[in-house]
Amino acid sequence: MTRPSISAYVGTRIKRVEDPRLLTGAGMFVDDVTRPGMLHACFVRSPFARARIVDIDVSEALALDGVHAVYVAADLAPGIHEQTYALDGPYMPSLNWPPLAEDEVRFVGDPVALVVADDRYIAEDAVELVAVDYDPLTPVVDYTTADRSDDLVHAAHPANIAAAMGGPLPDELAKTFDAAAHVVTRTIHQQAYIAVPMETRGLVAEWSAGEMTVWASTQSPHEVRGFTARLLGLDEHSVRVIMRDTGGGFGQKVVPQREDIAVLLAARKLPAAVKWIEDRQEHMMSAGMARQECGDARFAFDADGKLLGASIDHVQNVGAYPIPSPVTSGAVVGMLFPGPYRVPAAAFSMKLTYTNTVGRVAYRGPWQFESLAREMLLDVAARQMDIDPVELRRRNMLSASDLPLANPLGMPYNDSTPLETFEHALSILDYDAFRQEQERARAEGRYIGVGTCTYIEPTTGATPFHSTEGATIRIEPSGKVNVYVAGGSTGNSLETSTVQLTADALGVDISDVHTIQGDTAITPFGAGTGGSRSGSMIAGAVRETASVLRDRILAIAAHKLEAAVEDIEFVGSRATVRGVPSVGVTLKEIAEISYFQAETLPAGVPPGLESSGRYHSPSMMLWANATHVCTCEVDIETGAVKILRFIVGEDCGPMINPDIVEGQIYGGTVQGIGGALYEHLSYDDDGNPVTTTFMDYLLPTTDTVPDIEIGHVESPSAGPGGYKGVGEGGAIGASPAVVNAVADALAPFGVEVSSLPLSPATIIKMLDEVQAVKA
Repeated sequence: MTRPSISAYVGTRIKRVEDPRLLTGAGMFVDDVTRPGMLHACFVRSPFARARIVDIDVSEALALDGVHAVYVAADLAPGIHEQTYALDGPYMPSLNWPPLAEDEVRFVGDPVALVVADDRYIAEDAVELVAVDYDPLTPVVDYTTADRSDDLVHAAHPANIAAAMGGPLPDELAKTFDAAAHVVTRTIHQQAYIAVPMETRGLVAEWSAGEMTVWASTQSPHEVRGFTARLLGLDEHSVRVIMRDTGGGFGQKVVPQREDIAVLLAARKLPAAVKWIEDRQEHMMSAGMARQECGDARFAFDADGKLLGASIDHVQNVGAYPIPSPVTSGAVVGMLFPGPYRVPAAAFSMKLTYTNTVGRVAYRGPWQFESLAREMLLDVAARQMDIDPVELRRRNMLSASDLPLANPLGMPYNDSTPLETFEHALSILDYDAFRQEQERARAEGRYIGVGTCTYIEPTTGATPFHSTEGATIRIEPSGKVNVYVAGGSTGNSLETSTVQLTADALGVDISDVHTIQGDTAITPFGAGTGGSRSGSMIAGAVRETASVLRDRILAIAAHKLEAAVEDIEFVGSRATVRGVPSVGVTLKEIAEISYFQAETLPAGVPPGLESSGRYHSPSMMLWANATHVCTCEVDIETGAVKILRFIVGEDCGPMINPDIVEGQIYGGTVQGIGGALYEHLSYDDDGNPVTTTFMDYLLPTTDTVPDIEIGHVESPSAGPGGYKGVGEGGAIGASPAVVNAVADALAPFGVEVSSLPLSPATIIKMLDEVQAVKA
C-alpha cells in the first residue's frame, strides 16, 4: 500500500469545516425541512403510569377543521411487518414495541393516539379533544423491588424481569473473601437522568410512488433505513434516509423509537409528508432515560492493600420499553467492574427490571456504573484501611507494561496506559501540594477535597454492526475530491475528521476535499455514531479506499513525467519527481488525463478516479483509558459544591484533530458533572415524573463548570492510524471523580456517600444524619 510521505493535516488543529454553516444559521435540521402539502403530527399521551385503556373517542378531534387523521393502535398495527434493530442483532431478547399503547398504558407519556393536521397548532388543539377513558392500575415504580411486586409491567415477563445473569459467588471467590484481611462492601445507587440534546427528536416521512423518504434527527441513517424497510416490508432500495445536521444525540438517537415508528406507519397511509417534532416537555417525559441502577459492590484486600477479589450484584431499571436492548450494556457493567486494576478473581450478577417509567435508551457510556461503583468503593476502602486513595490505586493499577492481558471476567485489555495517565493527571494537579492545602483549609474551617476516577473503555468495533465501515472517494475532473461516508455526526465533527483523513491519505491539499454524509441513497453502509467508533472506523475505510486512488495517481504521474513510480512524490495535490521539484503535474491535470485521455493511460490503469472500499475491524474492541481528577469545596452550611479544578489525563491514541478530541472530552465531562451534582429524572410514588421542565430538571451551566484541563498520553492501538475512540469517556469518568472529591471534603465529618445526585439538600441531610448519630 502506497502512503503519503508526510502527514500534513492529521494531528493538527484544523478549523472545523462545518462551523461556517452552523455558526451563521445555515444549518439544516429536521425542523427546517418543508415538503409540499406537509402535515404535522402530535401525540396524545397517557397521564397515568399504568392503566387499562377502556375506550378512545376521536370523533371530536376528527371534526376539527384542519385535522386529517387520528390514529390509535389498531389503525397502525396492521402495517407492522418486522421490528428488529441491526444494532441488537437477530438473537437479542427484546419486546414488541407497539407504536401506540394498545390495551394498557405503561408510563406517564406513553403515546396513545396520533393526530395529523395541517399544522402543529391545530394538531395540539386536536390532541386535547381526544377522549380517553382509563382504568388506573397500581404502577410498578421502584425498580429495586419490582421483582417482588404482584403487579406486572408486561404480563409476558414474570417478576418484571427483562433479563438476569449470574448468581451467588463461586466457591473459590467466596473463600477468598472469607480469608481476606480487609473486605469492603458498599451499596451504591445512581439516579435516572437523560441525554438532553439541544435538538429534540424528530423526523419527516414522505411516502411517494412506492418509496419512503425520511429526514431524520439520527446518529445512524443506515440503521434508520434498514429498520424502516423491515418495519414497512419494503426493499431497502425503496427507503431513503437523509440526515443533515443533528443537534446532539449522546446515544439517544441511535435507533428509531416508538413515536418514529408511528409516524412512519402513518405516512404510509397519507398523501403528503408528515413531520413530527418533539417539544421539550415531551422529550423529558418520553424520549428515554439512562443510568438508574444500583449495585452491592465488594472488594477483598490483603494486609498490604493488594486486591484479591471483586464482585458486584447489579440491578438496573429498564423502564417500560427499553430501546435498544439493554442486555449488552447491562452485562458489560459486571464484566468491566474490575477496571484497570490487577484483580485475580471477580464475579458479578445482573438483573434488569421493568417498571412503569420511561424506557431505558442508550446513553454516553451506558456501562458507566462499573466505574462509579468501583471508584467510589476504592475511596471507601482507602478510608477504612487508612491508606491514601492515590496510594491504594498505585498498589493495584495496571500499567502499559502489564498489557496485553484479560481481566478475570475475560475482557481482553491491550494498548492502554492506566497508570501512566493516572500519574500524568496527578502531576498536573500537584497532588502532594493539594493535600497540604487541604490541611490548611480544614484548619480554617473550609472543606475541600480531591477525587479521582481511572477507567478503561472499550471503543470501536464492539458489535458486528459497528465493526464495518465503507467509503467512496471520487476525484472530479477538476481535481476536487468528494469523499462519501455514512456519517451520523451529531456534534462530533465527522465532517472535519473525514476531510483531514482523506487529504492525508491521498496527499492532496485539504482545501480540495469535500465530504458528503448522511444520505443513504449515495453513501456506503456504515453504523454511524455510537460506541466511540467513528474516527477509527472512518480512518480505516478512507485508508482502504484512498490507497487504490493514490496508486493510480502515482502511476499516471509517473507515466506523464517519464519517471519510475517509486520516484514520484505527491504532496499538496501536485506530483513531482524526487529531486526535481520545479517539474510536476497537478491533480487537476492527472484527473483530466484519467477521464478524458484514457488512451494515454499507462498499461493496467483504468480510466476515472473513483473508488469504493470497506474496512472491517479485525478486533472486537480498541481500548482507550483516562483518569479524571476533581477538586472541590463544599459549603457545610448550604450544601453547595464548587468545583475548583477538573483535570483529565486521556489516552485515545494519536489524535486526528486535537480540538475535536478535546471538545468531546469537555462535553462528556460536563455531562458527568451534571450527573454527579444536578441532573435527576425523578418520579413520585405513583409514577408521575416531577422533573419535566428545566425549572425542575437541573443542568450544569457555564457558571458552575470550571475550565477543564487536559493532558494527553498517546499509546497507539492496533487499529488504523493507531486511533481509539474518545466519544464516551468524559461522561464515564467525571461523575465518580466529582463524587469522590465531595466525599473526601466531607471525610472529617464521617460522611459516606452512597447515592446520587449530590444536591445541596442531600449533602445537608447527610451531615445532619451524621450529627444525629453522634448526638
